[in-house]
Amino acid sequence: MTHEERYDPKAIEEKWQARWQAENAFACSHKSDKPKYYVLEMFPYPSGNIHMGHVRNYSIGDVVARSKRMQGYNVMHPMGWDAFGLPAENAAIKNNTHPAEWTYANIRNMRTQLKRLGYSYDWSRELATCRPEYYRWEQMFFLRLLEKGLVYRKKAPQNWCPSCHTVLANEQVIDGLCWRCDSAVVQKDLTQWFLKITAYGDELLDDLNKLEGGWPDRVIAMQRNWIGKSTGAAITFGLEKGFGDIEGIDVFTTRPDTVFGVTFMTLAPEHPLVEKLIEDYDKAEEVRDFVERIRNMDRLDRQSDAVEKEGIFTGAYAVHPFTGQRVPLWVGNFVLADYGTGAVMGVPAHDQRDFEFARKYDLPLRVVISPAGESLDTEAMTEAFTLDGVMVNSGPFDGMPNEDGKKAVAQSLEKDGKGKATTQFRLRDWNISRQRYWGSPIPVVYCDTCGVVPEKEENLPVVLPLDVKTRTDGRSPLAETPSFAVCTCPTCGGQARRETDTMDTFVESSCILPAIPAPVTVKRHSI
Repeated sequence: MTHEERYDPKAIEEKWQARWQAENAFACSHKSDKPKYYVLEMFPYPSGNIHMGHVRNYSIGDVVARSKRMQGYNVMHPMGWDAFGLPAENAAIKNNTHPAEWTYANIRNMRTQLKRLGYSYDWSRELATCRPEYYRWEQMFFLRLLEKGLVYRKKAPQNWCPSCHTVLANEQVIDGLCWRCDSAVVQKDLTQWFLKITAYGDELLDDLNKLEGGWPDRVIAMQRNWIGKSTGAAITFGLEKGFGDIEGIDVFTTRPDTVFGVTFMTLAPEHPLVEKLIEDYDKAEEVRDFVERIRNMDRLDRQSDAVEKEGIFTGAYAVHPFTGQRVPLWVGNFVLADYGTGAVMGVPAHDQRDFEFARKYDLPLRVVISPAGESLDTEAMTEAFTLDGVMVNSGPFDGMPNEDGKKAVAQSLEKDGKGKATTQFRLRDWNISRQRYWGSPIPVVYCDTCGVVPEKEENLPVVLPLDVKTRTDGRSPLAETPSFAVCTCPTCGGQARRETDTMDTFVESSCILPAIPAPVTVKRHSI
């Protein structure tokens, strides 16, 4: 083969790529009568340059898109940019530039690189999640969810990075450190906005059945475990000393049949009652020191069976709902505030974790489930008895098979107004508030007269101001930007304060739209 006959990739590729662009070869028409097919790969974060991971991912998608076109489909194959979030903001601060300038410059560069690879994208549908045309829809979804009671605001302990000055998702905490800056993550009580994804627990579980035979069994099992549906009972233990309207502590248990075996209760260090319980306790400072240390432990470590269980007595007591006996209240490192109620009943004779805890702190064991025809000696027990058996030392439930006892105890609790049969999920509601600048504004305002007020849909988008200077310490400038933070109440027309937290970048990723929505009149950077 002569030199002239050799394949010249630069000349050939540039020729055909120019023709594809001139003819809009990969545009998707709404007027076509061909069957529709949608191909969407994960949108890249605009870090500045594509890498071989991008090439692998987008080449696979492009093969699918091209093959479906050749099979006669009207293929929609868009490209966009997952462009908001902490990584972009931190990178911009490090490079002494504005996050918008940093982000859009990276998009321009990566777009050029993707086009050189010849992927068959419909570039007329390109979007970026940091553009107001995009996040106005995200804000609309927020308002619709708020209207349906699927968005709410509450105070709760959160993972806090003191260097990045923001809340972190559990997945963003690696071995107790921030995924971006390696600072030690601490727990901080903050009032945040949450999406009520737990409302869909049963539906998520049911739909996993549809994946069987198509997805790996281990992945489906992991998802089921992550959702973690448990059936049991909610039980209220009264407080020996009440606090205003608070007269009891609620627990959730999958073993209501063991309730007569409760010899202690354990609260999460973050439980809001802990400080009240130790108010007059002579060892209150010891409890506070313990609470502070445990609060800042890695959450996964606290749930691990390998970590030694620790606790400390609060000096306070609960009241058993059946016997009226005093139940000592402890704080433990193995209880999490956002799982269940943040309080668990200790049944050391029939739960191995409680057994080890009780032996360590010399707490009593009380057998309430025995093998049929046998009796158990607590002094001789070397481990908890967790098998099925017959209820003993359980008042009116004595002699009942413990499986029947679960239902009977729950019914008795409900009759007396001290509990009920219920279910709970390991799945937690999603905290979407972030205390950073580079994100979609949360469309609510705070009015001294009207309280928390949703923005009107016709006023969307609530535009993130670009004429601000980010802070070198990472704190958001929005609260100190009157043109943004000071606003008019949509209800009464009086002066109000706009929410200055922005949405978690994963919200943008969850609202991917297949085409750029109808344009809105906003000032933005060109991409």
